Amino acid sequence: MSTVAAEPSAQGQWEAWKRKELPPAEQVRPGLWSVPVPIPHNPLRYTITYLSVADDGVVVVDPGWFATETWDALVAGLSTAGASVSDVVGVVVTHIHADHHGLSARLKQESGAWIAMHPAEREVLPARLAATTVSSFDRDWLRSSGVPTDVAAKLSFDAESMKPFMELAMPDILLADGDLVPSRAMRAVWTPGHTPGHICLYDQERGVLLTGDHVLPRISPNIGMMVGDDDPLSSYIASLERIAAFDDAEVLPAHEYRFHGVARRTLALIRHHQDRCDEITRVLRENGESTTWEITERLTWSRGWENVRGIMRRSAVAETGAHLQYMRKHGAVELVDGEVRRWRAGM
Repeated sequence: MSTVAAEPSAQGQWEAWKRKELPPAEQVRPGLWSVPVPIPHNPLRYTITYLSVADDGVVVVDPGWFATETWDALVAGLSTAGASVSDVVGVVVTHIHADHHGLSARLKQESGAWIAMHPAEREVLPARLAATTVSSFDRDWLRSSGVPTDVAAKLSFDAESMKPFMELAMPDILLADGDLVPSRAMRAVWTPGHTPGHICLYDQERGVLLTGDHVLPRISPNIGMMVGDDDPLSSYIASLERIAAFDDAEVLPAHEYRFHGVARRTLALIRHHQDRCDEITRVLRENGESTTWEITERLTWSRGWENVRGIMRRSAVAETGAHLQYMRKHGAVELVDGEVRRWRAGM
């Protein structure tokens, strides 16, 4: 399902995105640079890292995936901005997904930089979750969602595949809602939904809003069931409504391209999720009681369900689950209890 795309404010970035090329590093404002760094083997292609350059050093926002080619692009971007790894004094992550937080540990190791994130994000770092009773969440969630056993075996995270994620860095500094980034004019705005501790960064002096994955110009970010938030879609919609107040700022997202008009874009995203809820209702009325998996198979996907494979299929089930939980809260669906939960349309 698609939404109304935002108009680009950076034509070069937009043209590069259409050509499926990595755009160049560029100065967005004095002392603020955008540095696209590749995400290997991923349709998103790259994360846009931001560098806040000042006399006391460089603060890096979302350094990118833990891969050699990503590191090389980050180092090259620092050089373009007149800096080097040794100049990095801090790392801020909007959220802990590996295409944002993957290189934080290496940056800290090679520069001595501090790492900052929201307190709720620290709590869902894989290394912290592994030490709690929620380690069985993954297996239980797939089963209760009605995912067939053979499919669930391919979608489960095993110890070997999780190893790099277990090494994601812990924070040195916690940024609660409204906190300033150390020695910078950027203020954290807590926007849960995509993850429990996702933050945007607002720089009033420069007139920019760094949105991470919260608001992107074309893509609707995945909002799926996860540890740390039992109703992520409600959290996300509330965060969208809040961030619409920053409509005067140029939006600097972590993917695709810069744009203006965040209020219009947030409204389009809210409508997108309302449309998805309506589609789920139609599926349930046509097919009767269904599991989350059975509903997911029957929904509209931009690539077509047959082309949603691997981790994307897992994300699709989580997204459907988040919409069902939101709809249950509002009385639009009812949950039929059981080891494998089934859903029916509300009265």
